[in-house]
Amino acid sequence: MGSNTSKGVEVAQAAASEPNVATGGASGAGTAAKPKCKACCACPETKRARDQCMVERGEENCTALIEAHKQCMRDAGFNI
Repeated sequence: MGSNTSKGVEVAQAAASEPNVATGGASGAGTAAKPKCKACCACPETKRARDQCMVERGEENCTALIEAHKQCMRDAGFNI
């Protein structure tokens, strides 16, 4: 009976050598943290304000709120 520890090490080494999906597949491109939640659940405050503005005033009048939401998403670890 063989030891499973060598297989576990091989799997861990293979996973470590694969490109980071969160950074667009480029290894070593930035130090973006992996998002802790799904994109739909991130930044609810800025998302709500952005969406409300777009409904009431139109997208062209809400650029500041749109950019604030994009920055919040980037800070949460999403590549936007």
